[in-house]
Amino acid sequence: MSEPSPQPADAADGVGDALLRPVRPGNAFEDTVQRLLQTVRLGVVGPGEKLPPERDLAARLGVSRDTVRDAIKSLADAGYLASRRGRYGGTFVVDDPPAPGRTGGPEHAEAHLDDVLRLREILETGAVRQAARRTLTAAERETLWARLKETRGAGPGDYRRLDSRLHLTFAELAGSPSLLPLVADNRMHVNAFLDGIPLLERNIRHSDDQHETIVIAVLAGDADGAAAAMEEHLAGSAALLRGFLA
Repeated sequence: MSEPSPQPADAADGVGDALLRPVRPGNAFEDTVQRLLQTVRLGVVGPGEKLPPERDLAARLGVSRDTVRDAIKSLADAGYLASRRGRYGGTFVVDDPPAPGRTGGPEHAEAHLDDVLRLREILETGAVRQAARRTLTAAERETLWARLKETRGAGPGDYRRLDSRLHLTFAELAGSPSLLPLVADNRMHVNAFLDGIPLLERNIRHSDDQHETIVIAVLAGDADGAAAAMEEHLAGSAALLRGFLA
């Protein structure tokens, strides 16, 4: 009788420890996706090789196993990973993973992505800080809640459009007419990049919760809280974009 084939070792041992380090708690899912993508893109776990078990990944990244499981499922749906059952099963990098996403043209190079995201942080963090400092009218407060509810109830086909409208509402409520066109122009660039990555269900739920935190802070007049919540929210989006596109 022939001996069974040995179970493959986890390819991320050793050098992978530098990438699979604890993530930021505020954007645990997004950062987990980014870290796993880095291990694939940099060849730490090559095509056909096996990721460490979920429990080990959770311990290394400092997140729950549910977060790891959701990140793996999202990357499997996006065509990067595949799960196998049985004695020698686990999560493996597919033989031909997708190339880094591109939205077309040299203007969408990595340096442009960094510039777009940096400008977004400056504009949108400042916008919610100023909105929270204003005394909003009843109509403005109702509009903000309505935009939040629209985004929470959106399906995948409408989510990015309604997400954009909520973010533009934050800018409108800052009280500076010159700010809104700047945010709108920046959002066009952001959406061009977002269209190049998958829409992840776990990220949508997380974004909705972060949106609500921002809205509540704005309505409560908590400028620092609104700015901090927006900064964390944008960091999560940036992590996904850099993970998929860089």
